[in-house]
Amino acid sequence: MKRRTFLKTAAGVSALTSLGDLGFLSQLQPVSAAEAKLKPDMVRLHPEIEPLVRLLEDTPRERVLEEVASKIKHGTTYREVLAALLLAGVRNIQPRPVGFKFHAVLVVNSAHLASLASPDTDRWLPIFWAIDTFKKSQADDVSQGDWTMGPVEESKVPPSHRAKQAFIEAMDNWDEAAADAAIVGLVRTAGAHEIFEVLCRYGVRDFRELGHKQIYIANSFRALEAIGWHHAEPVLRSLAFAILDRVGAKENPAKADLPADRPFRRNVENAKQIRAGWLDGKPDADATGELLQAIRAGSAMDTSELTVKLLNRGAAPQSIFDGFFDGAGELLMQAPGIASLHATTFSNAIHYSWQHAQNDDTRRMLLLQNAAFLPLYRGNSKDKGVRIDKLEATPLKTSGADAIEEIFADVSNDKLEASRKILAYLKDNPDPKPLADAARRLIFLKGRDSHDYKFSSAVLEDYHHLAPPWRDRFLAASVFNLKGSGDKDNELVKRTRAALGAG
Repeated sequence: MKRRTFLKTAAGVSALTSLGDLGFLSQLQPVSAAEAKLKPDMVRLHPEIEPLVRLLEDTPRERVLEEVASKIKHGTTYREVLAALLLAGVRNIQPRPVGFKFHAVLVVNSAHLASLASPDTDRWLPIFWAIDTFKKSQADDVSQGDWTMGPVEESKVPPSHRAKQAFIEAMDNWDEAAADAAIVGLVRTAGAHEIFEVLCRYGVRDFRELGHKQIYIANSFRALEAIGWHHAEPVLRSLAFAILDRVGAKENPAKADLPADRPFRRNVENAKQIRAGWLDGKPDADATGELLQAIRAGSAMDTSELTVKLLNRGAAPQSIFDGFFDGAGELLMQAPGIASLHATTFSNAIHYSWQHAQNDDTRRMLLLQNAAFLPLYRGNSKDKGVRIDKLEATPLKTSGADAIEEIFADVSNDKLEASRKILAYLKDNPDPKPLADAARRLIFLKGRDSHDYKFSSAVLEDYHHLAPPWRDRFLAASVFNLKGSGDKDNELVKRTRAALGAG
């Protein structure tokens, strides 16, 4: 790949913090014809979106928000900006590792979900934050080798009647070149649901990249639902390449017995032991409690085998997911950090995938791999004795809107106390919307990391999927990775509002 020369990073962070008034808009320069010209070594996108993608790619970070704002004022739609943002990311940022700088792509759907749930006055804030994140990641990618997605090798693309099997064989053998060609043939001839089913099995195949492979599958398909399937080819090429990341392993996992691959191989056999009619189980709070205990102290196989036992005992999948979500919440309370928060975002991706998968074997494997991975997120962290199912409510000193302010003041100073007050609040105010709105607004104002958006969007979505005895505790645990009112503001909101509010 030829090195791009358009990216200018000299202005750095200082430019982001100095452009706060409206006067800078008069200094903006139009995108030149030379900048808009498509480079021959880049994958080609649909003509109607290419100019906007090029604008995101070519405009320096310190000016890109103002340029996009100008486009919006002249008729560019939300959907077009969202599509351009996702496509610029997959074309310019290497999806290995599936995290770090690649969060600029992983976070697009999370920003979209936050935007959908926001009032009109805030709707552009998550998207503009994601645009700025893309520019930072783009600069990081340049400094790390300047990866760019190349054109399709058309001569290697299999015909429609061979595409699916060719892709399966390539993925089974961890063959990157063959998988790239085959996914192109599959995207061009198969339906989205059929491809989703195939990919889900590979997204949960191994515990590498903290579960980001399945997170990427869920987030990319959700984003494609919003922007249109005609944009799928480059997205799914990036996705296939990401799933095949071995994380430095010299051995081909298809020919080795590596720790990251063992839970899946064992669960292939465990899945066969689940009874017929397992989807018709009954709610079982005891089953949820048993799973919580296994996630606290058991191994990957302990939780997988217990899940099989509970389903065969007649527990509903709902009760299994209640255990997964609250178990993930407790992991976060025990050891807040990158590993534990991904227990929640991974479970969110699994739940979405489980809801949309149609194949019974796929759904069994998704459930069992969710069970297997949760103890792996625990790592070597010490048991601090925090129990999500034993958490007791602390009475609030205030009520109504003042109570929400009280809670989020505590989030900045005493997260455990804040979680206890959430339980008290929800007991008297069953509607969580005021809490969720406040949490989301604080992410906009104070969020500094892609995980802030990924985590909060996952939690505020998943809350509604839990059974009443467990959902309040899940939301209470979430404060261990939410922002409080006393946290420092970010500067990007001021700049976004200035850009969008200028004449």
